[in-house]
Amino acid sequence: MHLLDEGASSSRNTMHTNLQSSATTAISLTETVSHEGGKDSQSTRSNSGTLRAKASLSHLASSRGSETGDSASIRSSIPYTESNDVDNIFSDFIVTESGPNQPDSAGLLQFPEFQADDVEDDFATEFEHVGGVGAKGENEEMVLEKWKAKRKHYLILSAAGKPIWTRHGDGGLISTYVGIIQTIISFYEDSNDRLNSFAAGDTKFVIVTKGPLHLVAISRFLESDTQLKLQLEALYMQILSTLTLPSLNHLFSVRPSTDLKRPLQGSETLLATLADSFTKGSPSTLLSALECLKIRKSHRQTINQTLLKTKVASLLYGLVVAGGRLVSVVRPKKHSLHPGDLQLLFNMIFEAEAIKAGGGESWIPVCLPGFNSSGYLYIGIGRHYFNKYE
Repeated sequence: MHLLDEGASSSRNTMHTNLQSSATTAISLTETVSHEGGKDSQSTRSNSGTLRAKASLSHLASSRGSETGDSASIRSSIPYTESNDVDNIFSDFIVTESGPNQPDSAGLLQFPEFQADDVEDDFATEFEHVGGVGAKGENEEMVLEKWKAKRKHYLILSAAGKPIWTRHGDGGLISTYVGIIQTIISFYEDSNDRLNSFAAGDTKFVIVTKGPLHLVAISRFLESDTQLKLQLEALYMQILSTLTLPSLNHLFSVRPSTDLKRPLQGSETLLATLADSFTKGSPSTLLSALECLKIRKSHRQTINQTLLKTKVASLLYGLVVAGGRLVSVVRPKKHSLHPGDLQLLFNMIFEAEAIKAGGGESWIPVCLPGFNSSGYLYIGIGRHYFNKYE
């Protein structure tokens, strides 16, 4: 195909010689110009034209334009612009922070999508303990206000309406709210329908039912139903890693009003740390993926070969982790580890108090629901301390 006209094609050879690539250390368009032109770069910039497309968001709210609004708009530029040497290709997207006399220079806060919120103001207190209610209930109102101030809650209750676990507070504090949630869920179940989610103002409720358990997420953050559902399913897998699916179903088939707190005793910390990782926005938990430790390829190959040489016949999986990141893994060819199972392992290795207190080595049975939700695997954990990573 001929993409150039005849006049342009006649100078094709000249253009080709001018477009030869050369090594450069320039990291911005302006520096590229100066490297190309040498001493004539200043005149090249001063004589070059400037093309800018300005679309200030403030014009959407008012037909009256302003210099301040244009300066804060998103702009596109051709390479040769009249700018200082310190400018770079990203300079058009850098917005100067509003000072005390410029609260909203671009008029962004006039749109609901850009309304300022107070998330950062109280996010530091989101993970603080709300405390317990006294024996005489003298501080119940204060504790309840702290509980209501939390922007995100996770609740796990049985089909009989008995509270099992909550991220904030305890079963006695939230018993009234658990009863309300159970009533709403039962109303839909009686109508042969399943309630998945609903909203009340800026608060979103997402419900996931797994056998005899109802898992509920209550969030005032900007999260979708799918995100909250995946978080609840991860919490459910954390429960299965302790009980296994057959054991869980057996407990409730024998006694529907079973109190699951005792079988889950010791897992509260793991549930809390997993829930907090979702609230804090951990990429690994939100993406259902793992972060690998960045090391030299030759070092990783050495570690891999060492693991392969020392494996035994009864070994199913072998992992080397450091600083919460994956270094190496050995596994059977036909059995890959589910990312959710690896997250449970990492959560247990780095957060379980029993493992931290155990010192060098621990031998723990654990269920990996993604691999097999019906049984346990026995995990030997050895901790070695180095300069930076453990």
